[in-house]
Amino acid sequence: MVKILGIIGGGQLGMMLTEAAKTMPEHISKVIVLDPNQNCSASLVGAEQIIADFKDRDAIIELSKKADIITYEIESGDSDVLKSVENNSQISPSPETLKIIQDKLLQKQFLSENNIPVPEFIKIDNFNELKSGLEKFGFPALLKARRDAYDGKGNYKIDSEKDVQKAYEYFKGKPLLLEKFIPFEMEVSVIAARNTKGQIKSYPLVENIHEKNILRQTIAPARVSKQIISEADQIAEKTMSVLKGAGIFGIEMFVTKEGHILINEIAPRVHNSGHHTMQSGKTSQFEQHLRAILGLELENTELTYNTIMYNILGNPDFEGEYKKIDFIEKNIFLKMYEKKISKPLRKLGHLNIVGTDNQTIDELLNELSQIKHKVEIKSI
Repeated sequence: MVKILGIIGGGQLGMMLTEAAKTMPEHISKVIVLDPNQNCSASLVGAEQIIADFKDRDAIIELSKKADIITYEIESGDSDVLKSVENNSQISPSPETLKIIQDKLLQKQFLSENNIPVPEFIKIDNFNELKSGLEKFGFPALLKARRDAYDGKGNYKIDSEKDVQKAYEYFKGKPLLLEKFIPFEMEVSVIAARNTKGQIKSYPLVENIHEKNILRQTIAPARVSKQIISEADQIAEKTMSVLKGAGIFGIEMFVTKEGHILINEIAPRVHNSGHHTMQSGKTSQFEQHLRAILGLELENTELTYNTIMYNILGNPDFEGEYKKIDFIEKNIFLKMYEKKISKPLRKLGHLNIVGTDNQTIDELLNELSQIKHKVEIKSI
């Protein structure tokens, strides 16, 4: 049966899901996105748009009446409202799974209860609890908003006693947790899929490099030992087994100085660190996500080529319309998100540098260093 797909969020992830859906006309006839930004990225590639806040009850109900199946490209949807419309539309991942993941405290508690390794954490309800937590963890430590935080925007690193009051006031009464700081060797992630029938497949472990808490580049595969790859794969599979939600999940992890894996955060959606799959293998994360929520057999996740994904971010010192970026090289695939306005560190596009001639990671990194200037954001 051909279905209408609804997506909470119409940014670049919704855009690429919409494009993937167009390649599956035998399964998906139409895409409708719910997004507050008029002319969002997904709408520019053919998705119908409901213009409303991600949490807007009436808009979610409207979407559920128009779509046969609803998924998300952002965790900000109201899980309780989504639960209430399950009779109208299939929701994948499930509202229960979303509810666990979108609250970082519930997420950490859930993982810990299932013996999945995470950094130590404490719920923070008041200033005294923050001071007690810091006495336990010491400095530095991370104070985090439990909800509606991404790209590091909901984190505050407390380096010393003089930061404590400022950190607490920064969150203006939001629900918080305190997390022990992990001096990690590397940030890595696994993009894992689980379909509605319980089949699980994961893409190879990748290495992530951040700038100012925003992902800048992903190296596929990660430059780590077989032991770390094995441990990460086992943790990812166990996580998918206990979460039981259908779709793609981005599982962000730390490699500790002792050579072990801790889960940092989970995203119940296609993930920035999975963009390399658009060219690095046979099946993109976007097609795989759609196959998972439709209950289709999951496709091959092997890495065909070494690949580096590089995010194109807005210039920190500029906001406004910017010069179009457009260039062609045989092994470089540019994807712009059609956002007209650049803002500081806003994700405007990405490129994949693909080792089609068996280039090593070092050779690809050298190639990236030579073409970075071509994708710098500049004013018109």
